[in-house]
Amino acid sequence: MTPTGVGAAVRGRVRVRGGLSRSSPRPYGGAGWGPWLYLAPALVVLGGLLVYPIYQLGLISVFRYTQAQVSGGEPTAFVGLGNYSDVFSDDQFWSVLLATVGFAAACVVSTLAVGCALAVLLTRVRALPRLALMLAALGAWATPAVTGSTVWLFLFDPDFGPVNRLLGLGDHSWTYGRYSAFFLVLLEVVWCSFPFVMVTVYAGIRAVPAEVLEAAALDGASQWRIWRSVLAPMLRPILMVVTIQSVIWDFKIFTQIYVMTGGGGIAGQNLVLNVYAYQQAFASSQYGLGAAIGVVTLLVLLAVTLVYLRLLRRQGEEL
Repeated sequence: MTPTGVGAAVRGRVRVRGGLSRSSPRPYGGAGWGPWLYLAPALVVLGGLLVYPIYQLGLISVFRYTQAQVSGGEPTAFVGLGNYSDVFSDDQFWSVLLATVGFAAACVVSTLAVGCALAVLLTRVRALPRLALMLAALGAWATPAVTGSTVWLFLFDPDFGPVNRLLGLGDHSWTYGRYSAFFLVLLEVVWCSFPFVMVTVYAGIRAVPAEVLEAAALDGASQWRIWRSVLAPMLRPILMVVTIQSVIWDFKIFTQIYVMTGGGGIAGQNLVLNVYAYQQAFASSQYGLGAAIGVVTLLVLLAVTLVYLRLLRRQGEEL
């Protein structure tokens, strides 16, 4: 073939390839509505399960919505921010909010400490003890909150509970005092929450190269120093996830407090925001007021999560 023929053939192939490339679909830039069609089922489910309930919660919070409106005896009345004004002017709300923040912080710290410690322990024991610990932890994780709360109440029962007998406390009531009741609920919350932290952190530790840990051990680092200086920085994205999850779970606790303290303790001394909102909405039939407390709880959780993510971004973490 002559040089002229070769050049013509090459130009022909280039034109064909160019035509194919122009007619072929573009996976990103020219996809149009393609990705949204794939995401549509998930977006519909999220809209039905998340967005719409939040919308209804906010809508009810700006109306006077009591039992009279539910039964149809009176029409609903728009009150704007009136329910929020009533909430913020109530001294009990601020005391309950403070108790909720303190209790949730104690639960988060305790859950992370127990979960991380047991995750490290799983890497140090043999296969059979590791399997037994994993099964026991997953059993605690799978136990319904009502069942777990009832079991813990029986363990610390002043008349029949084995804990008082072992400790020689007689008929001491753990749910009578404010702080002892919060401590008892904290134990149950940590018991049913640490497996998530343990399994997640354990999976992260197993992904760390063994050479890194061996090098730290050869340098004379203790187990605590290895965790603080080697594992914790490498596991920071995982720790971020379990921390945010724990904050959300522990801040909106309802079942454990309601079951173990009989609806909030004596004279409401063990109230948290979710139980307080339940009492206002259903016990007092002030549904608009309860919805306003729910919106405030949602905004507090959102603010805490955003602040935590901002602090991590300042430290150079990729989110």
